[in-house]
Amino acid sequence: MSDDPAAASYAQSSPSTIDTTVPHSARIWNYWLGGKDNYAVDREAGDRYRQTFPGIVDMARTGRGFLTRVVRHLAGEAGIRQFLDIGTGLPTADNTHEIAQRVAPESRVVYVDNDPLVLAHARALLTSTAEGSTDYLHADVRDTRVILDKAAHTLDFGRPVAVMLLGILGLVPDDDIAGDVVRQLVAAVPSGSYLVIGDATDTDPSLVEAQDYYNERDPSPYRLRSPGHIAGFFDGLEFVTPGLVSYPQWHPDAAANCEPSDVGALGGVARKP
Repeated sequence: MSDDPAAASYAQSSPSTIDTTVPHSARIWNYWLGGKDNYAVDREAGDRYRQTFPGIVDMARTGRGFLTRVVRHLAGEAGIRQFLDIGTGLPTADNTHEIAQRVAPESRVVYVDNDPLVLAHARALLTSTAEGSTDYLHADVRDTRVILDKAAHTLDFGRPVAVMLLGILGLVPDDDIAGDVVRQLVAAVPSGSYLVIGDATDTDPSLVEAQDYYNERDPSPYRLRSPGHIAGFFDGLEFVTPGLVSYPQWHPDAAANCEPSDVGALGGVARKP
């Protein structure tokens, strides 16, 4: 357990009551990933979604593979030692700090999420090597000033940081606000930092249909954007090869080569010059 503010942050926050009678997106995603932190109502909703868009399980699992390869690359070849992971989701195998600290034990990681479910499981994110550090902040992605101020207790914003936004920008449906969030985060980190974005797109009609059905019944709708719009979040930055591509196509390893080539979601990594 880290001695940094993480434990205190966790202790000072109390999750809202978790309703297990209605499906919840974090638990549904956990189900698609093969996790155990879900209930029958979540599995039923996840199966309904999959009936309309059968590729959702591939998207979920290749998204985790994308995260693994990105963090491994950034901590390895790129030499990044600080990660700001916003939109953490429920802890699972190979979280960001575990991947980064296997490559570089001194890596420092701050997780951010506003979901009471994630807060309830946050202790799983607070483990760390002795050389490194992890922290968890309970905050909304839109509250960039709060995130940056609190993250500065663990991260040194005078040194390069990898800002990770995986599956989170769709939860900011207003395009202007989503763009402002990205610009503010990028402006706060120095040259040599990286921006990582992964999100589902609006290019597959069956995915659009499934998401529209879900959005009509969920208080937190998810906005599918075009590939061009997602690419626009990287304006002013230098893409790492191969650019913005389907999850399995980004630096594929042996496991990724066994996956479908197009999963309806794009991921990219770019460097701040």
